[in-house]
Amino acid sequence: MQLLKELIAIRGASGDEGEIAAFIINHVKNEMANWEVQPTILSGDGFQDAVVLVFGKPTTAVFAHTDSIGFTVGYDNNLIKIGGPQTIDGMELVGSDSQGEIDTELMLIEHENESISLQCVNERIIDRGTNLTFKPNFRESDDFIQSPYMDNRLGVWVALEIAKTLENGVLVFSTYEEHGGGSVGFLGRYLYDNFNIRQALIADITWVTDGVTHGKGVAISMRDQGIPRRSYLNRIIALANKHEIDFQLEVESAGGSDGTALQKSDVPFDWCFIGAPEDNVHTPDEKVHKFDIAAMVKLYQVLMAEL
Repeated sequence: MQLLKELIAIRGASGDEGEIAAFIINHVKNEMANWEVQPTILSGDGFQDAVVLVFGKPTTAVFAHTDSIGFTVGYDNNLIKIGGPQTIDGMELVGSDSQGEIDTELMLIEHENESISLQCVNERIIDRGTNLTFKPNFRESDDFIQSPYMDNRLGVWVALEIAKTLENGVLVFSTYEEHGGGSVGFLGRYLYDNFNIRQALIADITWVTDGVTHGKGVAISMRDQGIPRRSYLNRIIALANKHEIDFQLEVESAGGSDGTALQKSDVPFDWCFIGAPEDNVHTPDEKVHKFDIAAMVKLYQVLMAEL
């Protein structure tokens, strides 16, 4: 899983996805000669830092967001959250500013009024506006992968894995998902207007809960804060059963994804969130079972061929 390790090491907090976009484009250009179909690469002007790969005659799009949670340095080394990272005293953070590389730690400061502020421990004042992200720490065992940013570099990895054999479809590497969405609306509109695509799969990573656990297969989300159309969801479940792919049905009251952004747009997209469950969400220790990763890849391959 060297590619996944490389993806995780790239800094790309919401709003600063240029480096991960460049990595994806370079990877595709280097590898696509070995793929079943060579895609058209759409990026640059009009796409911001999103990347779109178009294969054959597509009817379905996979959305995988490239951005990550993190922190913005404010005044006097105070930290402001990007998205919803967990805050644990001593977390290792990295970044760079005009004075060079930064390797620092998160410090929780408790005040007399019981409020808590966030700062980074550093010998100098970091340039205000600098983004800091979790320090890479990739760990692999026989059964698990554990690392910062499995959400959603694992989703990106799955999309690049299915690209090897994809004949017809679109892979969308979107931005800003962790901080409220931003690119999915115009990307959905572009796909609808130019390719008449009206159905999507959301390649993202969900949570281990009482109802969704490690090692029992990929999670098919029946709902979170958004609710996919039931007839579309039923088609997906039927194909998973037909091909005997291990899956778990997720039903949640909160949480969102690129699917939520599609549902709130003015484009008539069907969508469904499908992803492996992880533990230690939004921390440097996100943990995913390899069996669930394999089931995720297999289900996406089937759905992109038959949905």
